[in-house]
Amino acid sequence: ITCPGVQLKDKQELYLSVFVLGQYHKTECVPAVFPLIFQEKLVFEKEFTNIVDPGDLVKLLEFDTAVLELIQLVPPVGKVLATYEENTRDFLFPDPKLTHGHRGLQREVLMKRSPSFTGIAPKLRFSTTCLISDSLLVLGRSHIQ
Repeated sequence: ITCPGVQLKDKQELYLSVFVLGQYHKTECVPAVFPLIFQEKLVFEKEFTNIVDPGDLVKLLEFDTAVLELIQLVPPVGKVLATYEENTRDFLFPDPKLTHGHRGLQREVLMKRSPSFTGIAPKLRFSTTCLISDSLLVLGRSHIQ
């Protein structure tokens, strides 16, 4: 996360919280100095039991929201400095015009500043990889692929 020219007045560490597909993960904490470097892979797994058609999965993902929050460990509960929200379909399957980097599809988005965050909006650079697989359903004595 970059934010040129911005210095945080609070010096407590920060982390990124990520909510995708109904699951929450957070990164390790990093010092409160931009650029913030999170070199982590967050893995989210979801089983959709009643989806057979990939088009139905796409529609379902369009109604789900991925939320990322930059949080500083300011007592008593932490302070949200910036957020990024996007429907899960576009978050997992970005526009194909983006360029490929050495670690996959790199994206850059501007986060929305909270009212207490002074300075320009932080820029978040990240990549996503998605794997969709079929599973075998067992219904009584019959098996459906």
